[in-house]
Amino acid sequence: MRAGIGYDAHKLVEGRDLILGGVKIPFERGLLGHSDADVLIHSICDALLGAAGEGDLGKHFPDSDPKFKGISSLLLLKNVKELLGQKGYEVSNMDMTVVCQRPKLSPYIDEMVQNISRAVETPLAFVNIKATTTEGMGFTGSEEGIASYCIAMIRQV
Repeated sequence: MRAGIGYDAHKLVEGRDLILGGVKIPFERGLLGHSDADVLIHSICDALLGAAGEGDLGKHFPDSDPKFKGISSLLLLKNVKELLGQKGYEVSNMDMTVVCQRPKLSPYIDEMVQNISRAVETPLAFVNIKATTTEGMGFTGSEEGIASYCIAMIRQV
């Protein structure tokens, strides 16, 4: 078993869709980034890549590469899963926390879990997502951005 931790944060801006866990969430702002800026998926990718000793998301999918402009982060996650497979690993467990003041994410968590489970080809029970606020403190509390943390376990197959 190997463990990795991932973190990502993006600024909320006008004129972008809010995508978290591959789900388009109705909200007046979205996250700024080169891809779809899905902080949840980005934290998962970093955790999985870290567990495998493969660096981070930017190493494999640099924001300077135009082919990743606007790409769905679920596609990036599928590529990370393939890389893990090539190295002889599969996902054992993932636990994530998304930090934002608004919007409320509970109505969307089941769909996020399903999207992530499909992307990494692991049972739903191995994917856990929580959402929390910072009670108005910091950049997430003031609604300047959204952050996500992930811890992931992988095992050799």
